[in-house]
Amino acid sequence: MAKMIPLIGSSEAGPLGAMHLPRLWLKVSLATAGALNDEYDECGAGFDQMVLDGLGVDRDAALDFLRSSKPSYPEFEQWVVDQNGGSIDQSVIDASNAAIAGYNHADDTVAAISAAANTNADGAITDAVTLNALEDWAELHGELAG
Repeated sequence: MAKMIPLIGSSEAGPLGAMHLPRLWLKVSLATAGALNDEYDECGAGFDQMVLDGLGVDRDAALDFLRSSKPSYPEFEQWVVDQNGGSIDQSVIDASNAAIAGYNHADDTVAAISAAANTNADGAITDAVTLNALEDWAELHGELAG
């Protein structure tokens, strides 16, 4: 199978309403199938860990479930809810989303992503959600353009 860039962005949310959770599911699913582009972490210390922490989910348990069960996205969401006793208060989801939406990259990361994506030369865009999307799109464009 060809290696793939995970093009579900961090701002995406599934029916539960938790931002970045679909991207985490996709990255681990792709990695489990041997299809995650080598430039991407299966489950990194940034947004991946933030969404797991924000939703009260143990990282090792989540990775084990995703790797062994290979669930559909709705099955993964249900598993996340089950890890929280069958429900997650909306305020918990809102706080997790706010942490992700409000996270800004450090100046050096902004500069590196901006240079790689050939945009944002003035550094005006600092939010990680937008910059990470620009990075994904630049990576994909580089592969397609050859």
